[in-house]
Amino acid sequence: MAEALPDISPTCFIAEDEDSDEWDEMEPPGEQTTCLFCSLQFHTIAVALDHCRTAHNFDLLALKNKYNMDCYSYIKMINYIRLQKPDPTVLLNSTIALWDDDCYLKPGEMEPWLMYDFDDLGSAPSTPHYAVDGKTPISNLNFAELQQHIHNLNLQLKQRDMLIESYQKDMDKMKQITRTLVDTADSKTKEFSLDNKPLVTDSTDYFNSYAHFSIHYDMLNDKVRTESYRDAILKNSDLFKDKTVLDVGCGTGILSMFSAKAGASSVYGIDQSEVVYKAMDIIRENNLQDTIHLIKGQLEKTNLPVERVDIIVSEWMGYFLLFEGMLDSVLYARDTYLTKGGTIVPNKCTISLVGISDPVRYSNLLDFWDDVYGFSMKCMKPDILQEAAIETVPKDKILTESAVVAEIDLMTCSTNVCNFKKDFTLTALRNGTLTSIAGYFDTIFDLPVEVKFSTGPESEKTHWQQTIFYLKDPVELKEGQSINCSISCSRLKKNIRGLYVILNIGSSKYEYIVD
Repeated sequence: MAEALPDISPTCFIAEDEDSDEWDEMEPPGEQTTCLFCSLQFHTIAVALDHCRTAHNFDLLALKNKYNMDCYSYIKMINYIRLQKPDPTVLLNSTIALWDDDCYLKPGEMEPWLMYDFDDLGSAPSTPHYAVDGKTPISNLNFAELQQHIHNLNLQLKQRDMLIESYQKDMDKMKQITRTLVDTADSKTKEFSLDNKPLVTDSTDYFNSYAHFSIHYDMLNDKVRTESYRDAILKNSDLFKDKTVLDVGCGTGILSMFSAKAGASSVYGIDQSEVVYKAMDIIRENNLQDTIHLIKGQLEKTNLPVERVDIIVSEWMGYFLLFEGMLDSVLYARDTYLTKGGTIVPNKCTISLVGISDPVRYSNLLDFWDDVYGFSMKCMKPDILQEAAIETVPKDKILTESAVVAEIDLMTCSTNVCNFKKDFTLTALRNGTLTSIAGYFDTIFDLPVEVKFSTGPESEKTHWQQTIFYLKDPVELKEGQSINCSISCSRLKKNIRGLYVILNIGSSKYEYIVD
């Protein structure tokens, strides 16, 4: 069993000279203290606290007792106030500590508030915890005791760092062993099971990918996507008026701002990616900070400041609709926070398949490996065929009618929706060679004013494009000829956000990875 870590309270941080055990004398700070809620400045924290209590009705001791705050929580609260600039009544009336996120422990601009001995607040009953007639109260620790306390904390901190380093090495070894076991198991079998109901709860690489601003440019620049959401929200403003909205995976906050513009009384946006900090700037830039409240964190591991919401908005769709696994978070939000009779926007989706005839593209993709600068690389072909491609199919390459293979109602479905099987038929619209199957999805905002958009090859291009499954053995079809097919889809075991797809086209079976 791991040794218990010492309890460390960061009341003060003083640099220690590694070559000496002596302590330099601490000089009293000369920097003035700026009020937490206005621009007034004071000579001491105590006087500033008294001002906050009388002028802004902000009682720090009451807040400390209400949330059982420690020094870490105090530091996060100060950083939260400086970053979010909330009204003091919001802090006092909230049912949870709004600053309870480790992102607010990140070092910012150093100021006297962060050096305040918060642990000593209210600890001496005979001493008032606020200034009286402008005089600073005396600490219950004398100077020598304080020096010894700091010295002990530094020793404890070094001990903790050594323990953490040891634990980290053990964790790395365990991860490597687990990765080896999973890789071995996944290479032996790729079972499809409708009983498998995984829930995506963590993926650092996935969230980090959304910290790149180019991704958000591509999404915002996708007019089909963004204007459909805008129209669905603003044309249904009666639905949003005076409602509480949760934006799951808020990104740059565009859906939150549409919701606020539609009349929502409160909007809570949550995102695990670092882009949420830019979104906070965007919200303030548009003077919407009183309506929109952004939170950095993973929804499944975060307590929201409200128990229920009336509407959930989210742009969760990935390639082939289900890639990325973000639907799990939307369904978690639905089951945890959506009020009875509430709405999810959008609330319905379908997945469709259509036959494609593009011999030139097929030849360029596969025959390329026959002669690569004079060398044969034919062994690459099986792997190329197994990977689903993301491409835009020209309209004139469509060979068959399309077939809907999955219908999803977000109000009733479960996370098991990613695992499905479906028999379908493709009928040729003309003579041609079936070289691939293209997958796409339609999104429906089934609201009083209905809005929908498609990512199919016959519709305007979106950043999702189409998911292409190339066939090892192309099939010749005549106009009007039908071919019986089936699809099964399940989550990957190695990467739960990816998909494993099996297509049966006539008598041939093909396996693909959407990853």
